[in-house]
Amino acid sequence: MSGASAPVPKIAVKGLEKSFGEKRVLDGVMIDVAAGESLVIIGGSGTGKSVLIKCILGLMRPEAGSIRIDGEESIGIGRTARETLMRRFGMLFQGSALFDSLRVWENVAFGLIQGRGMARQQAHEIALTKLAAVGLGPEIGDLSPSELSGGMQKRVALARAVAAEPEILFFDEPTTGLDPIMADVINRLIVDLVRGLGVTAISITHDMTSARKIADRIAMLHKGGIIWQGATAEIDKTDNPFVDQFVHGRAEGPIEMEVRAA
Repeated sequence: MSGASAPVPKIAVKGLEKSFGEKRVLDGVMIDVAAGESLVIIGGSGTGKSVLIKCILGLMRPEAGSIRIDGEESIGIGRTARETLMRRFGMLFQGSALFDSLRVWENVAFGLIQGRGMARQQAHEIALTKLAAVGLGPEIGDLSPSELSGGMQKRVALARAVAAEPEILFFDEPTTGLDPIMADVINRLIVDLVRGLGVTAISITHDMTSARKIADRIAMLHKGGIIWQGATAEIDKTDNPFVDQFVHGRAEGPIEMEVRAA
């Protein structure tokens, strides 16, 4: 008697390769993300974390490999299919990337109005609901992003990322530039939103405090490949010297930083 077949991963990346000139940034990356899982990808600056996310999002096209969403290949699909797929994604950008020319609620509702043709009144109501979900009152909706602190801007960006209730969320360095207390607020909001919506999440960060807080599983990207992956609790027990050096922030170890003399 054969057992039940394993569930199809929400995201399955296999043999992904991406180069810029002579520099191979992704060199056969393989990683699966289960439905409803929160995966955090760690690694130093310039290791290809953002490039991997952009390939999954379809913003960059790899030279080789496969990216399947719910078992369906996403590389090389047509424009209409790509637009349909993009509606299933939500993204929190590193610098929040809010539009200064739009009010806060219009930023949150941008994808609903521009991408889905929703009426402004309905989009406004949804925007206020999503702002409330990240702890911001309706009075914030009429402000300009420039009137907000960095932490509030990040919360607005988080509200925008979940406004259309996507199936898959991407977080690019979600706590960069925030003080430790606000970073913890953002981490808790991410956990609450991911669990509350039942979405699949991929985050990239070099902040281990954030990684431990929001991840079900952590994977480390180094020199174009995934060199370790495991449950969050396992990262402090691994004997992988690369992971150990990164997690503890040691200058000495197998990861050599490029330091140029002045």
